[in-house]
Amino acid sequence: MKKRIKHLFAGVLAIGLLAGCSANNNAGNNGEAANNAAATNNGAAAAAEATQPANTEIDVLKVSFVPSKDPDQIITATEPLKELLKQQLGTQGYTVGDVQIDVGTTYEAVGEALSAGTTDVGLIPGGTYTLYDDGAEVILTATRKALSNDSDNPKDWNDNKPTTGLDDQQASYYRSLLITGPSAKGQELAAKVNNGEELTWEDLDSANWAVMSTSSSAGYIYPTLWLQEKYGKSLTDLSKVTQSDSYGSSFARLAVGQADIVVAFADARRDNEEKWTSEYGGTGSIWDQTNVIGVTQPIYNDTVSVSKNSPIMNDELKKALQDAFIAIAGTDEGKEVISIYSHEGYKLAQSADYDGERDAQELIRSMK
Repeated sequence: MKKRIKHLFAGVLAIGLLAGCSANNNAGNNGEAANNAAATNNGAAAAAEATQPANTEIDVLKVSFVPSKDPDQIITATEPLKELLKQQLGTQGYTVGDVQIDVGTTYEAVGEALSAGTTDVGLIPGGTYTLYDDGAEVILTATRKALSNDSDNPKDWNDNKPTTGLDDQQASYYRSLLITGPSAKGQELAAKVNNGEELTWEDLDSANWAVMSTSSSAGYIYPTLWLQEKYGKSLTDLSKVTQSDSYGSSFARLAVGQADIVVAFADARRDNEEKWTSEYGGTGSIWDQTNVIGVTQPIYNDTVSVSKNSPIMNDELKKALQDAFIAIAGTDEGKEVISIYSHEGYKLAQSADYDGERDAQELIRSMK
């Protein structure tokens, strides 16, 4: 009996020792697992913290637009851009106190502001950029909705009116058009083109022209190239030329017969279709009262450029601005804002994209 009790006690003791060892082992394992989990969590938190952009404060970000439309219209349409830029830059670690938007008095005024560093960002045509690329750097190129007409032959534009946008196609270039209005001279020139006749220099020189400033790609540079290629002449050789302060002003002159020919980007009539009769004095549809008599070679799209001399500009902010504008263009609200310039979106750009513009500028300088 005693022997049996001794054996039973020894068995219980052995089980107790095994249980104790097992408990100690579990405790050790649990402690090790807890330590490992804590280390993992701490590492993940540190990694997450490391990926968060460092906060940079910008008191004022200045954005300038060229006056390709009525300045008040541009200011009103781009007002939402202020908050959109703040929000998008905020996701990249920038706290922007104020976004100031202005419209330059001329295209050159915006180029000069970028060169001087008195504005930080400029939405400017390629022609303006290449004139001021000593002080301005292109970071983005705009994409536009492709148009239903893209022929080199002006008659094709007149046979296929109105020109419409293609929802499923984007274009990285556009064209400048020579457009006649309802004046007797305008109709005379359009009739010749639509009859398949070639215009003479005398035909063009006898007309009243409305053009834009000398750095405007569609409103001056490429129409000059068109004249050079066809007649060995330039806009400065014409007898009757008026410089407009906006395309709207040009179309207002065209509608009432003060101008016989205007030069403008290819979808300018679409932009001014309603105002043609409501504000400019047109007596019929802009498509019925206007015709194309000349089509330039393709023009690379507008730029988003930054100042090389802005006190706040650096490589990090350039990248943030690229990402911000691309993201803004991907939202409904953003699309509405940038539609003021017929922009549909943006893609990364480099200086070499605008070498064609530089060649155009060089030709114009050589002709002066």
